[in-house]
Amino acid sequence: MAPLKESPDPASPTWATSVDTDYLVFFASRDQEGKMWCPDCRAVEDLVKSTFEPPGTPSATIVWVGQRSDWKTPAAPFRAEPWNVRSVPTIIRRRDGARLVDDEIVERLQEWLSE
Repeated sequence: MAPLKESPDPASPTWATSVDTDYLVFFASRDQEGKMWCPDCRAVEDLVKSTFEPPGTPSATIVWVGQRSDWKTPAAPFRAEPWNVRSVPTIIRRRDGARLVDDEIVERLQEWLSE
């Protein structure tokens, strides 16, 4: 089984706290056509999959944050503690809370995984 898992869409913060993977990948939810509403998320989707899907790679879970209208409100649940996600895509390393956001994912993901 590939180590990349997915949350329900949308995920609840309670559900996300119970996840036991090494990394959490916060992505925009998919629309009715199966496409993420966030272009930045779409831009890194293949990189995330190629990084976390193969056997022997670190385990990760995609956390779907909801549709654009829900995400853009200040009350969006993943904007609050303990996640404090301000932008999607965001990848959080569970062991130390370190994160990569937006362009940092393309620029630093491979290096960051080995830190």
